[in-house]
Amino acid sequence: MKLYSLQYSDVKTYLMALVFIAGNIILPQLCHLIPQGGLIFLPIYFFTLIGAYKYGWKVGLLTAMFSPLINSAFFGMPAPAMLPAILLKSITLAIAAGVIANKTKCVTLLSVLAAVLVYQIVGTLGEWAMTGSLSAALQDFRIGVPGMLLQVFGGYLLLRKM
Repeated sequence: MKLYSLQYSDVKTYLMALVFIAGNIILPQLCHLIPQGGLIFLPIYFFTLIGAYKYGWKVGLLTAMFSPLINSAFFGMPAPAMLPAILLKSITLAIAAGVIANKTKCVTLLSVLAAVLVYQIVGTLGEWAMTGSLSAALQDFRIGVPGMLLQVFGGYLLLRKM
């Protein structure tokens, strides 16, 4: 499988980011059809993981920053109060997935799991620092495990098929 590390000077960077941003807009809308679907499936992170792992952290970073902002502005989800924590997790995921892909030069379940764990652990600690609530910070680990599993296994399978 070929992994890329696109640059900001490359038009393909922005085209791929647009594709993954669109995915991060559509998937959350579908998940929100299920009660608490966003909290359970964590869909706003899925295509950030895919984009950053396949095309590098710069595509991932564009996807990570614009997906939550566009979703919040147009659909009210995530709620504006949640944006700092979600942006922290998204940006951490983009960097972690891009760096792990660049270092390993391959897609394995372990490498995708590592990217997901890095963003969740860093994001949880950051959210705890921001909110002062450990309970709120641990929400993804309480009810978002199906989403993390989807990211790991679904992300692995999609990356292998790309």
